[in-house]
Amino acid sequence: MPRLNPLRRPAAASRAQEFAAVDLGSNSFHMLVARGDGRGLQIIDRLREPVRLAAGLEAGGQLKPEVAARALACLQRFGERLRGIPSAHVRAVGTNTMRKLRSGGDFVLAAEAALGHAIEVIAGPEEARLVYGGVIHGRGRARPRRLVVDIGGGSTELIIGRGDEPKLLESVSLGCVVHTQRFFGDGRITPARFERARLAAGVELEFLAQPYRTAGWDLAIGSSGTIRGIWRVLRERGWIGEEITREGLEKLIALSLQKRSIAEIDYPALREDRRPVFIGGLAVLAGVFDTLQVERMESSDRALREGLLYDLLGRLSNRDVRDEAVAAMAQRYGVDAAHAQDLQRTALRILDHVAKPWQLDRPTAAQFLRWAAQLHEVGLVITHNGYHKHGDYIIRHSDLQGFSQTDQQALAALVRLHRGKFAQDVLVALPPVWAETMRKLALILRIAYLLHRSRVPDLRPPIAIEATRRSLTLRFTRKTWLDRHPLTRADLERELELLAALPVRLRFL
Repeated sequence: MPRLNPLRRPAAASRAQEFAAVDLGSNSFHMLVARGDGRGLQIIDRLREPVRLAAGLEAGGQLKPEVAARALACLQRFGERLRGIPSAHVRAVGTNTMRKLRSGGDFVLAAEAALGHAIEVIAGPEEARLVYGGVIHGRGRARPRRLVVDIGGGSTELIIGRGDEPKLLESVSLGCVVHTQRFFGDGRITPARFERARLAAGVELEFLAQPYRTAGWDLAIGSSGTIRGIWRVLRERGWIGEEITREGLEKLIALSLQKRSIAEIDYPALREDRRPVFIGGLAVLAGVFDTLQVERMESSDRALREGLLYDLLGRLSNRDVRDEAVAAMAQRYGVDAAHAQDLQRTALRILDHVAKPWQLDRPTAAQFLRWAAQLHEVGLVITHNGYHKHGDYIIRHSDLQGFSQTDQQALAALVRLHRGKFAQDVLVALPPVWAETMRKLALILRIAYLLHRSRVPDLRPPIAIEATRRSLTLRFTRKTWLDRHPLTRADLERELELLAALPVRLRFL
């Protein structure tokens, strides 16, 4: 089954003012559809189904067939609602459980086919960033230091930010589904089991207690179904006003421990599908209150899916947080910005001539070339020898805000391949359509790198570019230019040997 290609230009569609976010969470799948009116977004549809992906994850990293089937059926229903919305206006992400799938590629292929759109598997810090963006959007400047906690099915995100900017981001493998399975797997509830579950949550969170308490916050906000469910039950019983309090939480714990089994949890304010994982989520929230010494917490009905929408809108309006992340990394590692700009200019010039015959989406290809040019020398901070390999490692293992795991792997591969042996094995981890695109972009980047190896400022190589589907010809328009640049000539001749195995034939004239 071929994977959907997010690097190809999407076809035009009639519902051009609609946007959608799809959150493939570990407990529930959510979809949000909004319409842009020029001033902002108006939510016009919400869909949610309790798929419980985390409950179907087996020890070997495989997904139980019945859970996979349930998830795919849900995505088919979501896909029907998305028909006609431009692909560029849809962003779908997978979180904790999809990160853990050993055979995730096979499931992602089937999931993309069912949904009809590409799916990004995002890292924990990126999930936390999106949660924060969704929760605090439009909250204004009152009480600007915020702690945001989101308890999902397989992970808990904890973020401290000031205003719109997250400062501390953590994603912990601690969720209502997995915690319920671990401590209440047979459905029985006892005080001893709950205490073990509460203490275990505290142990998982202990590493962040000191930095989070030191940073401090003016306002704690809880999001996600777990915290909203606890808030609803507390409010329905009259134990709180608008905030979850420590006293109210302890009362709810005491009440819940009077139940002998999960089947007896029947609070009227709690949704039916939330009841099977309520006790595990309650233990996790108690662990959060204990570890961070939280006394009061607001409840928000916004979460990751809203953050996805706002982030998507930012990308479409030329405010892409990925650009900011790349610029910050380049500055942090002391990259020569002027040289990177020269290389970028030549790479984009080559792209203009090859994009059509090589079937590349010019805007997306240009974006990756710009990022790779900006970061191609980050590895020099370690050593010049093999610096492209060091750069690959740095990019692959850094927290780059806004990047999906596939985005980040693709960018790391480009940096790895910009010089030296064309090690195609670094592309193996990418989906095939991504690997083919990055192979072509790496070829462009390599040529630009060689043409600027002299590091002459503002160099404009006198080249004419001709391309067909399987060839690239560089013709030097000044006949003596290569004679006056013998290193460049030698590098280009060696490049023909290094790239001889590629399906694209290179010529330099």
